[in-house]
Amino acid sequence: MTRQQVLDMYFMDARHKLIDLAAFLDRVDRSEGEDDFRIQAFREAMQHLGSGDTDRAAKVLMTFSDPTNEPIPAATTKAACGAWPGADNG
Repeated sequence: MTRQQVLDMYFMDARHKLIDLAAFLDRVDRSEGEDDFRIQAFREAMQHLGSGDTDRAAKVLMTFSDPTNEPIPAATTKAACGAWPGADNG
């Protein structure tokens, strides 16, 4: 597709998602309490969006991903939390 075709097809959806993300961040910033590893990873991932790189999606995904290769002996929670709570994120 041409750039114009991509914009015509996906711009409104991306615009909606960006406004939704801005609202989420507004709610987080207005709330009381300390940041945890999830919002730290989220803010790190957002830095990739303005980079101009052509592999932003992969970099964002890797920001939230567990980079380790060794399996853990047992799950520590019953549900996924969306971000890796490793040493780099808190």
